[in-house]
Amino acid sequence: MKKSITFGKIGSSLPTPGAPAPSLPVATSGFGKFGKKPPEKTATEIDEIRPEDDEESDSLRKIMGMTGFGKKAKAFDVQEMMENIKKTMRASQPEKSADSSEKSLTPDADSSSSEDEVIGPLPPAPSTATKDSENSDSKSLINHKDSKTKISKDSKDSSDSEDSDSSDTEELSPMEKIPCSHEVSMNHGTKAITAVAADPAGARLASGSVDYDVSFWDFAGMDSSLRSFRTLQPCENHPIKCLQYSMTGDVILVISGSAQAKVLDRDGFEKCETVKGDQYITDMARTKGHTAGLNAGAWHPFVKEEYITCSQDSTCRLWILYRPKRHKQLIKCRAQNGVKTIPTTCGYSREGNVVACGCIDGSIQMWDHRKNFVNPSLILREAHQNGAGISSLSFSYIGDLLTTRSCDDTLKLWDLRSFKKPVFVADDLFSRYDTTDCMFSPDDSMIITGESLKKGQTHGRILFYDKNSFELVNEIRVTNSHVIKTLWHPKLNQIFVGCGNGVVKAYYDSKRSLRGAKLCVVKTHHKQNHMEMMSTQQIITPHALPLFRQDRPKSVRKQMEKDRLDPVKSRRPDLPITSGQGGRVVSSGGTLSSYVIRNLGLSKRIEDDQDPREAILKFAKEAEENPYWIAPAYKKTQPTTIFQSDETDSGPSSKKPKL
Repeated sequence: MKKSITFGKIGSSLPTPGAPAPSLPVATSGFGKFGKKPPEKTATEIDEIRPEDDEESDSLRKIMGMTGFGKKAKAFDVQEMMENIKKTMRASQPEKSADSSEKSLTPDADSSSSEDEVIGPLPPAPSTATKDSENSDSKSLINHKDSKTKISKDSKDSSDSEDSDSSDTEELSPMEKIPCSHEVSMNHGTKAITAVAADPAGARLASGSVDYDVSFWDFAGMDSSLRSFRTLQPCENHPIKCLQYSMTGDVILVISGSAQAKVLDRDGFEKCETVKGDQYITDMARTKGHTAGLNAGAWHPFVKEEYITCSQDSTCRLWILYRPKRHKQLIKCRAQNGVKTIPTTCGYSREGNVVACGCIDGSIQMWDHRKNFVNPSLILREAHQNGAGISSLSFSYIGDLLTTRSCDDTLKLWDLRSFKKPVFVADDLFSRYDTTDCMFSPDDSMIITGESLKKGQTHGRILFYDKNSFELVNEIRVTNSHVIKTLWHPKLNQIFVGCGNGVVKAYYDSKRSLRGAKLCVVKTHHKQNHMEMMSTQQIITPHALPLFRQDRPKSVRKQMEKDRLDPVKSRRPDLPITSGQGGRVVSSGGTLSSYVIRNLGLSKRIEDDQDPREAILKFAKEAEENPYWIAPAYKKTQPTTIFQSDETDSGPSSKKPKL
């Protein structure tokens, strides 16, 4: 018995359990493409290959010169394979026990056993060919292990060499780390250099001065003359207080004495300018920009479009590069009694998580960049003297130290983990300018600052203090003026110094410094000589006749000056028409009508200063003696002229008396 379930034209039969499967007729119809196909009538059965056919194919291969028509499939005997597996399992059992005992004895056997363990059933016993292949494989494995050991030894050797190199660098004294074997002077102007900045790649340097100029120096394009390729005044009549390149080096931030900061590109062209706030509004949060002169500014170390500025209006503002119409965030600096205090310097930490500023009351205030800038996260009152102002603050490259420079003639080192007392204080460092800065060396081993010139001193100095021992490592006498700005570039390993006499000095080491000032010192300055050559060869004949005598040869410059005075050779244009002396009109009169009459040929030259009555009476006698135009025409009809006589005694006048 069978039960069948049908759905449309799809049929399915379910046999009873235990019963043999019945033979069903082939369905020739179905639902769509789900039906079974009928047997193909054109199909042919495959015949087995007979030995006679193999002989024919071998003879054909010999005749055609072919090695074969393809590889034959290998035939495996399953029974033989199983017997070989059993034999190898019996033979490997005592070896495994010995290996396990060896593993228990040797502690380093885990790594080797993990490499040699075989997971799953073992392969059949190898034949001679397979043994040879296994021997070659084992040899290659041994060679591979040897190469691994060689590589590990080489890596150990290289690490040892690196350690030795590092030990060599560590063995260098702090004095030897300072690149000061050579120096180069670049002349910016005559006023004090108050801002120095170098791009991260070390290709260009920018210097700003109190003479309102910003000079751009290109080390790859300069020669030994050391001239800047561009000098401009981006902020009109405002002294430059701070310059800083962005993290990518494509733009530079310019902070001046005005209330608006500017961003220039690498060639000095303006990209954007921040908006100026309304100076009549008391609440600085209501204004879109600064209302007083700027003091300092800095770029964010990782967000390439964000920068900060601080101003005399007691605020610090965060800006976005391409949104200069309004600040992004506002920070209000407060003194201990809650009133406003002026931030004199500002900056970011190396990670960009902290915004710090030094105020004129001597306090250091820090805010967390990831939170709202309402209350400072870290504040230290009386870090420096009140009223002196903090001119610079700089974070270490590691990030746990902070150094500050103030106008109270001190340099202080602070540990942010215990921010109550300074770790190190250097006194008696005179600072005349409020932009005198300080910074860490690229390896965080030293602190650098400049010293202004005191009365009686002859040289301004750069001072290098050891971060750990707080000792004066070295001092460099720069020039007979103040040392204001110092910049130790980490990539170039060169120190740039801005002086009070308008000179930017670059110190470098011939062995440890790279590019920068070393590029332009090597290039020789080719001075353009004025070539004085003759166009034609001159033959000197002192006794020749004047007709054949040639002029003495003259220089090209003198000849050009002589030709310049000649209006024909210099092709001087016509002078403008004026009523004064000279010009085109004066040759024929001072008026336009006289000029037109003169050019049209309607009259002779007429002097403007003569009386026209006199000019007509000149021709009276000639017209009377030789009448030509008027008298012949009226000769017949002209009446006789009767003139009044001038006799006074001839009687009463003919005029009627007035009544």
